[in-house]
Amino acid sequence: MKIIEARNYEDMSKKAASFIIEKVNGSSAPVLGLATGGTPLGTYRFLREDHLNNQTSYQHVYTVNLDEYVGLSPDDDNSYTFYMKKELFGHIDIPASHTHLPDGMAADLQGECRRYESLIERLGGVDLQLLGLGMNGHIGFNEPGTPFSSETHVVELTDSTRKANARYFDSLSSVPAQALTMGIATIMRSKQILLLVSGKKKAGILAKLLSEQPNEDIPASVLNMHQDVVIIADSDALSIVKERSMAF
Repeated sequence: MKIIEARNYEDMSKKAASFIIEKVNGSSAPVLGLATGGTPLGTYRFLREDHLNNQTSYQHVYTVNLDEYVGLSPDDDNSYTFYMKKELFGHIDIPASHTHLPDGMAADLQGECRRYESLIERLGGVDLQLLGLGMNGHIGFNEPGTPFSSETHVVELTDSTRKANARYFDSLSSVPAQALTMGIATIMRSKQILLLVSGKKKAGILAKLLSEQPNEDIPASVLNMHQDVVIIADSDALSIVKERSMAF
């Protein structure tokens, strides 16, 4: 596990974008696992700017997203499909047929989970998986207690996760109760993982991730078992980690 310290959120985002651009430019058909939420917004902004200014091409890139809400159509402005088009896909030259998210409107949700797993396998697996870190240690929508053996599945969102995401909706009651998410085993099959962490509010859970043995109460702790994880975290997110290291 490699830790890269960034000065602040902007610096973290710029470093993350550079990391992704290097993967895009260095591979013939890279498969990127992408995330949504607040953390990667800056990263996607730098990717858009790089494409505009440097013409980095994404025509050879394939993407699979971590998750999607159940019950939201792709045109719903709170769906992750809409988010990805708004924040990234609509601004770069990636073919629409190369971008993939779980279908939260599927009539057979279990069948959709199996289809998504098969899709990732057909693409040859994820080369670089981008992750954020939830306040309770979740990755994707894999909440505490999710088995490390889980593959893409339907998840009942916890109250804490729904409250955290309510800022994007009109009200808490508008936040879907379910989502489809890549499972922990699915994420762990990625060849490389890039975890982004920013802010003092994430300092406690990042310190736990780095200090505790892998356990299902902290889903992200499984990353300690992966062979190639890069963490880009800003100084605030690393504040507790640095305090502890200075104490010894």
